[in-house]
Amino acid sequence: MKRLLLFAMMCVSMSFVFAQKKFDKVSKVTSSEIRWWGYKVVKTEASSHSGTVKLKSGKFNFDKTVLVDGEFVIDMRSLMAGDVSDEDQIKLTNDLKSTNFFEVKKFPIAKFHLTKIIPLANSEYNSTVYGDVTIKGVRKTITFPANVYVTQFTVVIESAKFSLNRRDFKVFYQSSLKDYFIKNEMDIQFRVSTEKLDNENRVPAKKK
Repeated sequence: MKRLLLFAMMCVSMSFVFAQKKFDKVSKVTSSEIRWWGYKVVKTEASSHSGTVKLKSGKFNFDKTVLVDGEFVIDMRSLMAGDVSDEDQIKLTNDLKSTNFFEVKKFPIAKFHLTKIIPLANSEYNSTVYGDVTIKGVRKTITFPANVYVTQFTVVIESAKFSLNRRDFKVFYQSSLKDYFIKNEMDIQFRVSTEKLDNENRVPAKKK
């Protein structure tokens, strides 16, 4: 009985050690830029808004030299409108952070888990990125085109402008006619990198 108990304890200990060593290498994001666009029903320059939001943290996980996945945390409290000024900027920014839209006091962060990168040929962008995005506690699987460059443990991702449906994440006026004048699609474009690279030294990501 004592031998059986000892064996079980050894198995648990070994499992814990292996669980701790999940990835051989983790590369942290050191440079990032995230932009967003929102539109009214009449999609013209005068009826659209744009701005920024900041990345709180980001990392890429490697198995040896193979990129396995990526984990990113977005600071929703940094959300800001950038195409208006003074009082209008403050008003729009506060509205976006309120319960009318992103409710940042209750949901201060959003997340993106990069799960897969598939190379593309003969395209403006060299890859399709797959992942799960979580906004206001709602998780959805998304894909988008991007230029992805991986050299050893250095990663650069420059996405195309892609759309998310705000209603999928409960981002809308709860009881107001104002919501009918806003397009459901909101556009996102971002760039993240673990360090700066010269264009000549960039290598497209290889298929896992």
